[in-house]
Amino acid sequence: MILGIGIDSVEINCFSLWHTYSQKKLLRIFSEDEIKYCLQLPQKSAERFAVRFAAREAFFKAFSAAYPTLYIPFLTLCRFVSIQKNDNGRPSLWVDWKNLVKSHDISVICHISLSHTQYDAMAFVIIEKF
Repeated sequence: MILGIGIDSVEINCFSLWHTYSQKKLLRIFSEDEIKYCLQLPQKSAERFAVRFAAREAFFKAFSAAYPTLYIPFLTLCRFVSIQKNDNGRPSLWVDWKNLVKSHDISVICHISLSHTQYDAMAFVIIEKF
C-alpha cells in the first residue's frame, strides 16, 4: 500500500557554487559520502548536489503525506536521509528511521527515481508499507 508520494524539481544552476561551501555547511544537508561523491568531478558537482537536494525535498513531501501527524523540519530530516548506490549502481534512498522517528515503529520501503537535464534535476519518491 502506498502511504506517500513526493516529487521535486530544482534548477541546477542554483547549486553552481555549492562546491565552494564548507564541509560544515554541506553536512547540514548531505552525508559525508554524498559530499565526497558530489565533489569528485567539479564539472558535475552542481547537478549531483541538485538531484540529491531534490530527493530530500521529494522525500519530505512523501513523508509528510504518509505521516501527517509526525512533523519533522526539513533540515532535521535531511540529516537522516542519504542517496546511496546499490550493487547495480542504481540510486537508493537510505533513511535512518530509528533516529528520525524514535518513538514510532516504521516498516516501509522507499522507492526513488532521480533524473536531470542540463538545467533541471528531478526526484520522485514513493513510501510504501510492507
